[in-house]
Amino acid sequence: MKKHFVFVLLALFLIFDSLLAMNWPSDNNAVLIRNFGANDRGKPVLGMIFGGGEQVLAAESGEIIFSRAKNDPASRLPSPLGAWTAIDHGDGLISIYSRYADTDAENRSRNVLAVQYIEKQQPIAFSGASGWSTRNGFYYMLFDRRERRWINPAMIITPALETRSPSIVSVDLRNADGVLMQSRNLTQGRYTVVVNAAGGTPSASSPAGLQPFAPQRIVCSINGAEVGSLNFEAVSARDGILMVSRNGLVPAKQIYAAYPTFEAAEVFLTRGQINLEVIVQDITGGSRSFTTRLIVN
Repeated sequence: MKKHFVFVLLALFLIFDSLLAMNWPSDNNAVLIRNFGANDRGKPVLGMIFGGGEQVLAAESGEIIFSRAKNDPASRLPSPLGAWTAIDHGDGLISIYSRYADTDAENRSRNVLAVQYIEKQQPIAFSGASGWSTRNGFYYMLFDRRERRWINPAMIITPALETRSPSIVSVDLRNADGVLMQSRNLTQGRYTVVVNAAGGTPSASSPAGLQPFAPQRIVCSINGAEVGSLNFEAVSARDGILMVSRNGLVPAKQIYAAYPTFEAAEVFLTRGQINLEVIVQDITGGSRSFTTRLIVN
């Protein structure tokens, strides 16, 4: 399992190393509302959701390979992405900008549809609302089509948003029957570690109603030995199923099922006194830990 994780990190590093100059696709007035990996009522957020702002900007230079208007007559089905544009940056990496406002036909023709290659920070569209969006802003995603995975944009460049330290709201154990344990006196067996945590809480100066961000990594240890590591660097797609890295690839619906918590690890507890430690890390390097003592009979 550890070898698999090392190979994933190496592959991600090779991609990110060539894209360290990638900028955020927003002007200074846009606010990061939800980040990659957040628990969206049982499923992962696959990009970053920005609120407000004026223009949607190309994060990096590349070739426009698709652009769709909100009410594109080419499709009779409504799209959850609304109006969206995809840019190919080479090496299989594609950035997707969606749920923004439709511009008028003249601007679309000049700014997007008639352009095959776009420069970094060149305007693509205007912030707005389309698709499954109800607020002014846009949705930004990165997709590696060679490896068929969505990549956390924060792995390339950290958002300039002040946050407090990561937080751990609760750490619970669920037995094999799916029952949350109310006692720290347990019987020997297999348990799931369920963690309610955030990678950083919005600062007091952030807009009201802004939700805590998803963490970057959750690590579970028993008596000092790591037994589980849930990572939010990427979400893979395998045969139409989203997969998250937790000591190997695990279906995302399993990790995110108990909204708003995360299934951080599966452990087998043997008889004796056990110290369970959970460490939550964010993208800026901040961390928070929680330790509880268990008695297993």
